[in-house]
Amino acid sequence: MHRRHLLALGAAALPAFAIAQPAKAVPLKFTLDFRISGQTAPFFVALGKGYYAQEGLAPSFDVGSGSVAAITRVASGAYDLGFGDLSALMEFQAAQGPLVQAVYQYYNRAPFVIIARKDRGVGDFKSLAGKRIAAAAVESTRRAWPIAARHAGMKPDAFEWVTTDFSQRDNVIVRGDVDGATYFHDSALSLFQRIPESQLAVLAYADVGASLYGNAILASGKLAREKPEIVRAFLRATNRGVRDTLADPLAAMAFVKQREPMLDEKLEAQRFAITAKYMVTADTRAHGLGAVRPELLARQVEEIAETFGLKARPAAEAVFNPAFLPAAAERSVQA
Repeated sequence: MHRRHLLALGAAALPAFAIAQPAKAVPLKFTLDFRISGQTAPFFVALGKGYYAQEGLAPSFDVGSGSVAAITRVASGAYDLGFGDLSALMEFQAAQGPLVQAVYQYYNRAPFVIIARKDRGVGDFKSLAGKRIAAAAVESTRRAWPIAARHAGMKPDAFEWVTTDFSQRDNVIVRGDVDGATYFHDSALSLFQRIPESQLAVLAYADVGASLYGNAILASGKLAREKPEIVRAFLRATNRGVRDTLADPLAAMAFVKQREPMLDEKLEAQRFAITAKYMVTADTRAHGLGAVRPELLARQVEEIAETFGLKARPAAEAVFNPAFLPAAAERSVQA
């Protein structure tokens, strides 16, 4: 009894902060653009290693059905944060205003490619003339083609589009129904498993100077205004996940597999190796992960406004807000 009494007195004598219980983690809802794969490994590395928990956050991650849907989900308030294409965000803002903004540029260059069979005479962009290229009816790589065509010195109608469901692109190429198809480069591993990559021409928009920013982390305008530190904390934790994944992709895939047990870790590490080429560029090495070059962002706004026929042109500073980025030293990369 005497010892219990002393412990009680001691606890009473302690300052309040010494015995306070830890604050409850802040729940956040995050929507991806598509399914969970090696492309999005950094989020699950940060979750699995407790980086979000260390920031006092408890995010949940849901699969999506495209960038437009992800942006709409965040704009509606159903989700706090999301993952979507910057060009799609520009189009959304032109119609709806800055309800959503990009806060961390994940893909420093959009992984837009056209992949075609070499045995059909395709070796570069110019050789696409007169070919048949498969693409979904409305998808970002197809819609951005006029921008790549302009940079490649080609006409936008240089080849024939063949509208095909996403799930059928590999099949129509393998069967020879078309000469090639549009892809996010890191989504083409299924094709590479069926046709050796050496037999395919991978034509990246970025290689002809179409310097388009791709998917970014998006935040609702409401969250950014009312709880800016929550956005900063989420980006600090995610940035740690990005750096860890870049440093050891195979180890990172173990955290993705925890969420999707059927995934092949080695295959997903190969996928992320492609993703990393678009995350870490010469620009990234110069200004760090997550940031953009204002002049490139402004040019993209102009090109998207013209190509998509936007009635209004969103302000570049409304599209991307760098105020929430982690410190430059935390975002530096050597990879």
